[in-house]
This record gives sequence, C-alpha cells and structure tokens, in this order.
Amino acid sequence: MVSDPIGDMLVQIKNAYMAGKFAVVLPYSGLKESVAKVLKDEGYLASVSNSGDRVKKTLELGLRYEGAAPALTDVKRKSKPGLRIYVSSDAIPTVIGGMGSAIVSTPQGIMTGKQAKKKHIGGELLCEVW
Repeated sequence: MVSDPIGDMLVQIKNAYMAGKFAVVLPYSGLKESVAKVLKDEGYLASVSNSGDRVKKTLELGLRYEGAAPALTDVKRKSKPGLRIYVSSDAIPTVIGGMGSAIVSTPQGIMTGKQAKKKHIGGELLCEVW
C-alpha cells in the first residue's frame, strides 16, 4: 500500500522521463488527475487521459520532450503525509526565479502557485517542479 500517492506519482513521472519513456500508466485517483492536469497546463506533460471501468481505472500520462531533453527535469515533494505544509498566498514560493512551478491544493481546487497568488488564496503546498 502506498502511503503517499502524489509523491509516488511524481517520482514515477520523473523516473519515466529519465528512462526516456513516452508514457506513464498509474492507478487512477481524482487528486492525481487534478495534479496531472496542472502539470499539463504548465507544459510538463503532453497528455492526460483516463481509461478502464470503475474498479480498474487508470490514469495515462503522455510525457513531453523538447528535442531530446525532457520537459520536466526535477520535482520536489513539499507537503508529505507525515508533515503537512500549509502556506498563505504571500508565502507561496517562487520556484527557480519563476522558471518552475509550485502546485498548491486550495479550497478552490489544485492550481499553480501563480494562480493562487493572483486569487489571494493559500493552501497546502504539494510540490515544486522545474
């Protein structure tokens, strides 16, 4: 049993990029799908789709490359099951001088740190990607 499904998903995506894969198939959850859609909107993934019936539903992520270089080079999980990290809109970090993205779980859904700052909402800082 996986105790941190978001952390597991992020590591699987990073490992697939490092291995030169073009897709990753994961067990489905709504939270994973929301995080994947944010990653797609930010340009780190090429596609996000789900397939299967209710019991065996999977999440299929298409990886995006720029030439031979992967679109995502690293990911840092911030809030973990053993240590949750909550931030106000003022405390949302800028990742690598604006070159990366912070992903935040807010009362209005999963969004990037830039979107949360613009809407003046804080929440749980899930991860940073670049």
